[in-house]
Amino acid sequence: MMACGLKTGMSAEVMGFLVKVVCVVSFVVSLPQQVMAQREYSPNFSIGGRVGATLSQMSFTPEVHQKLSTGMTMGVAARYTEEKIFGLIGEINFTQRGWAEDFAYDGAPQFDYTRTLTYVSIPLLTHIYFGSQKFRGFINLGPEVSFLISNSVDANFDYKNYKDIPDFPQGYRTNEQLNKPIERNFDYGITGGAGIEFIIKRRHSFMLEGRYYFGLGNIFKDSKRDFFAASRNNSIEIALKYMIRVR
Repeated sequence: MMACGLKTGMSAEVMGFLVKVVCVVSFVVSLPQQVMAQREYSPNFSIGGRVGATLSQMSFTPEVHQKLSTGMTMGVAARYTEEKIFGLIGEINFTQRGWAEDFAYDGAPQFDYTRTLTYVSIPLLTHIYFGSQKFRGFINLGPEVSFLISNSVDANFDYKNYKDIPDFPQGYRTNEQLNKPIERNFDYGITGGAGIEFIIKRRHSFMLEGRYYFGLGNIFKDSKRDFFAASRNNSIEIALKYMIRVR
């Protein structure tokens, strides 16, 4: 009977010890998960629209004397954030690019020529942001592809027959681009920008951004037999964006 009592007492002590070990192990295992849960950021998804202005030039080789051409940009945007400082932005925009000839540089300020290239542009941007729940700064960077949908010329002279104009500057300036058709409708490049965001009642926000597009594709053919070795889009965009959080 004493043996049974001793055995029963030892079993109770062993069981009590095992229960304590299991409790300690469970607490240790669950501790990192609890810490991570406290750090976990609730992801959100926002949609909205943007509108703004563009200032554009082309990078031509041989050089073409230009001044900034003004245009507009507008479209829709979506933003997904899953970390406290990191997210992704995708957009579909109608964007005007192109160039304006600087005839004053060539001593012929009476002539005006502007060529507007309208694209459907699709940037996919890394979105890095910082600040408070009401005011943030941000940096965006990523690739962009564009598809040309229209091409128009605004000129005060007959640019198709410029060689027949007596006082038109020739011989010392590049003129081949004036009547040259756009030979590549697909464009691609890198977009980067920075801005500020004002957050209203957590779900609504306004974003003001300055952005630069550096084109990597050429609008004209660029083989050794072609006149232009480079004809790339370059554009500055200043846009206001409204976003609403849907998740």
